[in-house]
Amino acid sequence: MLQVYGIKNCNTVKKALDWLNEHNLPYEFHDFKKEPATEEKLLSWEKELDWQSLVNKKGTTWRKLSAEEQAAVVDAKSANKALLANNSMIKRPVIETPKGILLGFDESAYSEKLKA
Repeated sequence: MLQVYGIKNCNTVKKALDWLNEHNLPYEFHDFKKEPATEEKLLSWEKELDWQSLVNKKGTTWRKLSAEEQAAVVDAKSANKALLANNSMIKRPVIETPKGILLGFDESAYSEKLKA
């Protein structure tokens, strides 16, 4: 079963969940608001994705950080500290699949990795 991580009211997450539902793909949803990401989870994702891709620098949460806080995110360790303090800054959704991790919503990548 797919493991989907994100925030329910995020438009990108809604698109991803709609796509999964339309294609009858079972998944378990983990809402960052109710189940915050752990350091272990971030480290497991970073075995496949680089830390920069997990930091959503286009979102409101990133823009609300001070210039000093933004400048302090320079490597995986500092990024993880910021992401753990602000789970809504994690690019979403993060989908764990048997064929690897999908990040964000990309219909062609979903079709490639999720359709049998």
